[in-house]
Amino acid sequence: MNDHSLLQRAPFRRNILTLALVMGLGTAGAAHSQATTGTIFGQVPAGAGDAVAIRSSSGITRQVAVDAQGRYSLAALPLGTYTVTLVRDGATVDSRSNVTLRVGAGTEVSFTAPGSTGTKNLEAVTVSANALPAIDVTGVDSRTVITAEQLARLPLARSAEAIALLAPGVVEGSGYFDGPTGGSVVSFGGSAVTENAYYINGFNTTDPLSNFGGFALPYGSIDQQEILSGGYGAAYGRSDGGVISQVGKRGTNEWHFGGQVLWTPAFARGDQKDIHFVTGSDRGKLYDSNSQDKSWTTVVSAYAGGPLIKDKLFLFASMEAERRQGNTIGNTDAPFNTKYRNDYPKWYAKLDWNITDSNILEVTGASTKRSYSADRLAYDYDTGRTGNLANRAIPTKTGADLYVGKFTSYLTDELTFSAMYGRMDGTYFNQVTNLYPNIGRLYSASKQNPALNGGTTIISPQTLGAINDPTHTSRNTNLRFDLSYRLGSHTLSAGIDNQTIEDNNDGNKMADPGYGWEYNKGAAGTPIIGVPGADPYVAAPGTYPGGATGYYVAKYRRYGGGSVRVEQRAQYIEDSWQVSDRWLLKLGLRNDQFTNYNPGGEAYLRLTKPQWAPRAGFSWDVNGDSSFKVYGNAGRYFLALPATVAMRQAGAPLYTREYFTYTGIDSNGQPTGLTPIDTSRGPGAPISANREYGQSHDPKMVTATNLKSEYQDEFILGFDKKLGDAWVYGAKASYRNLRTAIDDYGDSGAIAAKMDRMGIDPSTYDANAISGAYLFNPGRTNILKVQKYDGSYYSVPMTTADFGFSSGIKRHYYGLDLFLEHPFDGKWYGKVDYLFSRSYGNSEGQVRSDIGQVDVSATVDWDYAQVMEYANGELSNSRRHQIKAYGSYQLTPEWMLSGNLAIISGAPRSCLGMYGLGETNPGLGYGAYYHWCAGKVSRPGDAGHNPWQYTVSLSTEYRPLWADKKLGFNVMVYNVFNNRVTTQTDPFFGATGGEYTTYRMAVSQSQPRYVRFGVTYDF
Repeated sequence: MNDHSLLQRAPFRRNILTLALVMGLGTAGAAHSQATTGTIFGQVPAGAGDAVAIRSSSGITRQVAVDAQGRYSLAALPLGTYTVTLVRDGATVDSRSNVTLRVGAGTEVSFTAPGSTGTKNLEAVTVSANALPAIDVTGVDSRTVITAEQLARLPLARSAEAIALLAPGVVEGSGYFDGPTGGSVVSFGGSAVTENAYYINGFNTTDPLSNFGGFALPYGSIDQQEILSGGYGAAYGRSDGGVISQVGKRGTNEWHFGGQVLWTPAFARGDQKDIHFVTGSDRGKLYDSNSQDKSWTTVVSAYAGGPLIKDKLFLFASMEAERRQGNTIGNTDAPFNTKYRNDYPKWYAKLDWNITDSNILEVTGASTKRSYSADRLAYDYDTGRTGNLANRAIPTKTGADLYVGKFTSYLTDELTFSAMYGRMDGTYFNQVTNLYPNIGRLYSASKQNPALNGGTTIISPQTLGAINDPTHTSRNTNLRFDLSYRLGSHTLSAGIDNQTIEDNNDGNKMADPGYGWEYNKGAAGTPIIGVPGADPYVAAPGTYPGGATGYYVAKYRRYGGGSVRVEQRAQYIEDSWQVSDRWLLKLGLRNDQFTNYNPGGEAYLRLTKPQWAPRAGFSWDVNGDSSFKVYGNAGRYFLALPATVAMRQAGAPLYTREYFTYTGIDSNGQPTGLTPIDTSRGPGAPISANREYGQSHDPKMVTATNLKSEYQDEFILGFDKKLGDAWVYGAKASYRNLRTAIDDYGDSGAIAAKMDRMGIDPSTYDANAISGAYLFNPGRTNILKVQKYDGSYYSVPMTTADFGFSSGIKRHYYGLDLFLEHPFDGKWYGKVDYLFSRSYGNSEGQVRSDIGQVDVSATVDWDYAQVMEYANGELSNSRRHQIKAYGSYQLTPEWMLSGNLAIISGAPRSCLGMYGLGETNPGLGYGAYYHWCAGKVSRPGDAGHNPWQYTVSLSTEYRPLWADKKLGFNVMVYNVFNNRVTTQTDPFFGATGGEYTTYRMAVSQSQPRYVRFGVTYDF
């Protein structure tokens, strides 16, 4: 779906969770990406003991018998530090202390050599008693786990996404996009940024509106963050990108308190590069004075944790207050010096109750908010001076409050049950003050006719465009039950996973006067849209007053909104089968159902027939000693449509433009001397390419009747191997194939043409009432409903050829990852990854990064035939080469050094222009969205790539012995060498003789150097 140039910038539910139980030596049972627990297992010499007991620092105690083969395991254990004791006839034989669990992993504690440590954490990079971690022979997925200790050392930005970027295959998303509280978003393995899932303590905290990012914990409250790049089990779904899962800290039997102050001053920040015009007559002229932007950040945080009742009831609580302030100079289209303030208050609390040795209750509360306010002062580009207050930005407050309860019961040594219920309430408040209700906002002011503005863009004091409903809220509830049973060499798991998302009072409209002005330029003799006789059609501007040089203006109006909801249900079953001591198979099957409701409460999309998602993985312990593992995984992953799709696709939206030539521009940038341009609906009549004139969409004419969910198939094959006594290396090959996707189709004329070929009488239906935005599956035969005059419907089967396309959807990703790791030995830790990868096809997925389109599953792609010609190429989230390295070194008992390196090749560029050799605007007439550039074919990536990005960040911490190492001083330097490169450019070329002046201009850059100072005290 097109929003033209404005695309830019812009019942009882049950579930059953698989909990890891062990079936044999070297097996920790099933582990899942959103797990919040770990497993302890191991081997006991014959006759050495008859039971193993464990006790955690938070009072959890369990005991399990040693089986006839000398094996034992204790699964579904809350994260923490444990003491493991071997017992014979009730007396202690041997014990191991300081055993630390890693989320989703098995930690082996064997007593095969009394007196030795015998402790190996199969997934961690840290170890107990200086034992080298064995390779995790139970893992069949692709994951990276970062602990609180690593987060305290590594030089990172303080966000879940910055942590995720440590993992291979994870890249930063387009600068056009941001998360629910304004943060960046990421792409996993070539997928769109909306195809990921976020979790806090097992609860899904993904952005409930459009899936752009998710909500995260306060940075200092993260115990472990798991980054899963693929291969997770059947217990979880709703992602075909990646998973960011955070587990929060918990209280122990000792009280701990602490606090931290961080300061990132403006004087220690590097400057962004200024942006200049790079094409056209303005080439070299300053467009955006980025070097004048300044900002500074302060963060204050505190925590407390300990026992309310020793061994029984524990509390951990924390708060974080972050403030970012500064100023930014707008570009010449909107020359304001904006002085802003962002506040990010966050809190987190966790209550753990050990009801009995067999029953545990966990209650989590968390909140993350953002409030924004800003003053806009006039800025003179000629003098570089700031003037008086021009207006104030819309103050906003967004965020979410989360409450989750989880109950776990170890019913027997073989049977574990858990239940979780949670709710997340979102708020999206804004307060609008319109100082200029009679003046319209300007879009693309740089495309004004220079003969009418004296060669200098005339701006509007009105900065309000589309404004959102201030009563907008959301609610996300998640209920799941999980059951796991060990039967011989099998661990059987089954359950359900239900989620409901409500998006209430979500809508927007144009601020008074109810419209904005969009300046543009084309070839004077070429129709602005379509061809005569077509609908839509807008005539060429050249024969109208003021249009001789191709300049014209459009009056833009938009409206849409309502309350909608999405229900997602799933059931799964999985078997983790220890075939032999060296072979493990994990076989699972998941069934997802999705139902989306429109603002009227009617279901416009029911995908409730079985959507089977098989998952299969294996692990081969080649040598039988956890020193060499070969593993593989194959799986299918389904993805639901988010809530906001209904607003435009299934609601009653209005998106229109009225086209004029003009002969003047007043002092507020408003066009004067308007002459209406002829259209298919009459001179100056509103035109909507997708027939969005404010009418309600018939639920039967919103989607194809045989629509399928988006799903992706993924295959992984790799190995991990020890290298000597101090290193681990490995390789992993991945392949992803997007098999089906959902987007919208807008060419009503092609549907009417198919009905003609079917012999349907045109007098029995209204061709003008055919929807201009059907949701469909590109590449499949889609059956579309068209209403008859008598109220019944025709079923129109549309093949790929009927739509005018030459092929269906394509998105392929392949990658080869090589890594070398030195596990922490008490002195230092390091890891380096090299990934060669490529993402190619004709569709990025749910959104389009190159043009910044945020309309999920309603992009320009697939709207009509011409926009998909020559669309096959390298996709926006492709980064062919990625080198990542990070680590830390304990220089002395008081001094710690750490570093983080990222060398990333640039993203592919696009050049989008008018269509064909003649550079026309056929079909729905979207403008310069065709894969043609100056009359030549230009596939994605043909325009080259952005520069390589080199980022080296360093950190040092000093913890003096005279303060018992409770006091810490930290300095972090991000991007030490201040490598600043363009990460994305404007792709819109326009047409020969009507080139857009913003083509190839930088729209986002890498983060310049900054220095962060910190003081920490823990006691």
